[in-house]
Amino acid sequence: MKFSPTAIPDVVLIEPRVFGDDRGFFMETWHHDRFSEAGLPMQFVQDNHSKSTQGILRGLHYQTHHTQGKLVRVTAGEVFDVAVDMRRSSPTFGHWVGEFLSADNRKMLWVPPGFAHGFYVTSEAAEFLYKCTDVYDPSAEVSLRWDDENLAIQWPLAGGRAPLLSAKDADALAFKDAPYFD
Repeated sequence: MKFSPTAIPDVVLIEPRVFGDDRGFFMETWHHDRFSEAGLPMQFVQDNHSKSTQGILRGLHYQTHHTQGKLVRVTAGEVFDVAVDMRRSSPTFGHWVGEFLSADNRKMLWVPPGFAHGFYVTSEAAEFLYKCTDVYDPSAEVSLRWDDENLAIQWPLAGGRAPLLSAKDADALAFKDAPYFD
């Protein structure tokens, strides 16, 4: 596996080695020792899988307790995946990084605890899988506005149309009003 820090070094782009032939392909998506050697020792307690159609934006989400790190990847289609640093003591506090993840490029992204996370579906549909370092706790969940002017995330919106959001995401907090981590 190739581990490459992004513009926010704690967020890491991971490119697995893919072995393919006329029968298909094989790749490792998680290997404790390889991740530990890359400085990413972690334990996962929950796996999630979602399917969405083009134009849907899920996020930006994080939890104030049971803070989750997420190893994310796409098994069908393509998304633009975003992580926002919510750690006040970080030199990249309030910055964001975005990566295209797809079934074709097979890239994964490590989003550590202390980050808001979300994705926008750029293909006709996408299936999104993520491993979490802590359990989902709806009482601790925060939704951050996808279009916050202070963050100025450059979402690749299809046809420039506003994304489809859940009610929770449509009523999300502005970055300036959101709870931060120390």
